[in-house]
Amino acid sequence: MRRFVLTCLFSLCLLTACCAQESAGGSKPAGLTPAEGDFTLHNFQFASGQVLPEVRMHYYTFGNLNKDANGKAANAVLILHGTSGSGRQFLVPKFAGVLFGPGQLLDANRYFIIIPDNVRHGKSSKPSDGMRAHFPQYNYTDMVKAQYQLVAQGLGVNHLRLILGTSMGCMHSLVWGESHPEFMDALMPLACLPVEIAGRNRMWRKMLIEGIESDPEWKNGDYTAQPAMGMRMAADMFLIATGSPLVLQKKGPTADEADKYLEGFVQQFDGGHDANDLLYAVRASKGYDPSPHLDKIVAHVMFINTADDFINPPELGIAEREIQKVKNGRFVLMPISDRTSGHSTHTDAAVWQGYLKELLEESQH
Repeated sequence: MRRFVLTCLFSLCLLTACCAQESAGGSKPAGLTPAEGDFTLHNFQFASGQVLPEVRMHYYTFGNLNKDANGKAANAVLILHGTSGSGRQFLVPKFAGVLFGPGQLLDANRYFIIIPDNVRHGKSSKPSDGMRAHFPQYNYTDMVKAQYQLVAQGLGVNHLRLILGTSMGCMHSLVWGESHPEFMDALMPLACLPVEIAGRNRMWRKMLIEGIESDPEWKNGDYTAQPAMGMRMAADMFLIATGSPLVLQKKGPTADEADKYLEGFVQQFDGGHDANDLLYAVRASKGYDPSPHLDKIVAHVMFINTADDFINPPELGIAEREIQKVKNGRFVLMPISDRTSGHSTHTDAAVWQGYLKELLEESQH
């Protein structure tokens, strides 16, 4: 039965209070230390036809895998990060500290939690490892293919209880639902749209790409120092795209404070990104479009956006329309509040964990 529910809750008092922000230290929650590993994909063929002899997939895990009497994995959870992020973004108090602790929704004593660094991200294979602009071009289909091989071959998981994805990971979760419909019980896409990236979302990405490539220091990707002007423009675009007016007003309530906050953001962004890596990550979104095949998804879906998301603005009405194609799908639009922080709300688990609880209950067998 097709279900469509557009929920705007003006009181979030039933949700747990927000934990410490990532910016306030970014350390792992007490008592939660993941295992880390690498899995090598051999002779990995990309959709472009290009082949790499080895593709490294780095990952973090919490807990232990349990299987039922038939050998089916019963407690595995896959969590997927966004563009230019990494699995480490989920190791902070406001995510892991809200979800992975004893008695919490994804208690690491009950679940086997898998958090990969995707191709081009974190400690996984990426252009800046040495190939630079000669690294194979890839898309979201390639990224999901690599995730699947990590999960199924590298970790021996033949079923997922849940896939939770944020931003790019949100889009990946929908690709998973279409390409491997029986592989998971539930999907929780956070902060994306289930259609081709077009309109303003495509435009800001193309501005970022052209800003880097037009920098004289770009040198077709064979630079010896980061193209400073191009990366400055990229940082500016990311701040606008991922922030929200309410939060940014609080961060910069005066002109001087706004200028100071901007400069701090740019310095942090520049210190954590490589231009080639960033271009590849942004380009990978071209060609994404799950809309024609959403009816293939059989998992229970709890799809959540926020009303202050620049990248996925609610006035488009796209999510409300497309979720009707999903057999067991529900869309929730969370209103702007002191709890939301624009696109970045996706990593603040205290804000939406009530919906995760509903999803886990609805998708139980």
